[in-house]
Amino acid sequence: MAKATVHYLFNSGFTVKTETRFLLFDYWNTAPLKGHAGLDGGVVTPADLRGLNVTVFASHAHMDHFNPVVLKWQRELPGIRYVLSEDIDAPSAKNVTRACPDATYDVGGIRVRTLKSTDEGLAFVAEADGLKIYHAGDLNWWHWEGEPDDENAAMEAAYKAEIDKLRGQVFDLAFVPVDPRLEAQYLWGLDYFMKTADARLIFPMHFMNKYSVFDRLFSDPATKDYRDRVVRISRRGERFEV
Repeated sequence: MAKATVHYLFNSGFTVKTETRFLLFDYWNTAPLKGHAGLDGGVVTPADLRGLNVTVFASHAHMDHFNPVVLKWQRELPGIRYVLSEDIDAPSAKNVTRACPDATYDVGGIRVRTLKSTDEGLAFVAEADGLKIYHAGDLNWWHWEGEPDDENAAMEAAYKAEIDKLRGQVFDLAFVPVDPRLEAQYLWGLDYFMKTADARLIFPMHFMNKYSVFDRLFSDPATKDYRDRVVRISRRGERFEV
């Protein structure tokens, strides 16, 4: 696998620095972790990006996945590129790919494929510098306790239909929701993804500050076949050399 540096920002926010590129996914929390600054504190500023070939991805407009501040960075970084779900309002932004589901784009040499989320917006498959990256956005098996059975069944069908499009594919890095609010069903989305596709490294996301979810992941019998590929995250700004 080609080398990369990954920073965990918050919730579904990550950076991936490859040999020649800097990819930013679903960034929104601009308040740094106490006692830390910059990427080490889970935040990104234009100063961190100077001299880099930057592409910003935003899967949809929900506030925990997109912060309009990223659009202001083009004042200092004229070469910055954006891949934004079509539900995001960015009328004055330049170098923007307005992405819709089930499409493929070439974004400055990055091959980007999209899937339709089971919530809002998109999931991304991005290929750059020999790395194949999956970022789910809010594409997940959202099975909520107490919801009507027909709604949960429709969610299951919709999720499986999207993930089935990735059947047999192997990703170097996969960023997949593991949301403890789903209670007993917290793992269903990741587990189906790993049984349908595959990933060399898995970065769980969408757990906010509930880091205890990793104890569940590493003790859950369902993860026995792939838990050695799950990356344990312990704080915002944590850096991983992969």
